[in-house]
Amino acid sequence: MLVAVLALVVVAVAVAGTLRGVAGQPAVPPAAVGRPGDVLLVPGYGGSTTALDELAGRIATAGSGFHATVVRLAGDGTGDLQVQANVLNGYVNQALARGSGPVTVIGYSAGGVVAWLWDVEYDGVAKARRIITLGSPLHGADLAAVGAADAPGACPPACEELVPGSSMLHRLQGTGPASRPPWLSLWTTDDQVVQPPDSARLPGAVNVPLQSVCPGLSIGHGQLPTTPLVVGIVLRTLHSTALSSPRPSDCHSLQSLGGGSGG
Repeated sequence: MLVAVLALVVVAVAVAGTLRGVAGQPAVPPAAVGRPGDVLLVPGYGGSTTALDELAGRIATAGSGFHATVVRLAGDGTGDLQVQANVLNGYVNQALARGSGPVTVIGYSAGGVVAWLWDVEYDGVAKARRIITLGSPLHGADLAAVGAADAPGACPPACEELVPGSSMLHRLQGTGPASRPPWLSLWTTDDQVVQPPDSARLPGAVNVPLQSVCPGLSIGHGQLPTTPLVVGIVLRTLHSTALSSPRPSDCHSLQSLGGGSGG
């Protein structure tokens, strides 16, 4: 009888895994021994990967053992953000199939909104160790609103979706922090692209304006993925078991970790 019961348990587990695969949510395999979860970096509006390629390189060479991959978005990166979330989910599933544990998703600018969409649509809490966003317009950007109003024909789908109050953003904002992975949101008060800069603030996340860590530090939107302070925070976060907000006393050490002079 014991042998029969054990056989039934094995069959039940196999069937459950098969059903999850059929539903488009493949069972998450155990991580390879000694291998941390993969890091997936999602570009912003337009899909340029230059800055994130540099950040991925820093992650890979930091001696952490993390495998970092920059997501290549569909088309020119200005199309429907839901399509981009689908692309991200393909990368996540590939990482999990290779033996990665829960992934870390880093979304830069509009890439953070893509990460949020992915989290909501694809059960991110079951697949992601944490999400980090860099200067992401999680509540929309005034620049998108101006573009949609003044030149609607020149405002692609992603532009329309980033208008504050859009139906897509309204839907995302209706989700609560309990259904999300641990989330770290970083932004710069100097941001001239995402206005207002604290559109990056997300209820329930660890929200960090960078100038609260290094007062007086000048960081533009385009510098976010490569500035030493951000690189240092990302590297420290990848090695941490729990998210925490960096303090002003951490300013120099984080900049040094990220490759700067710490001055």
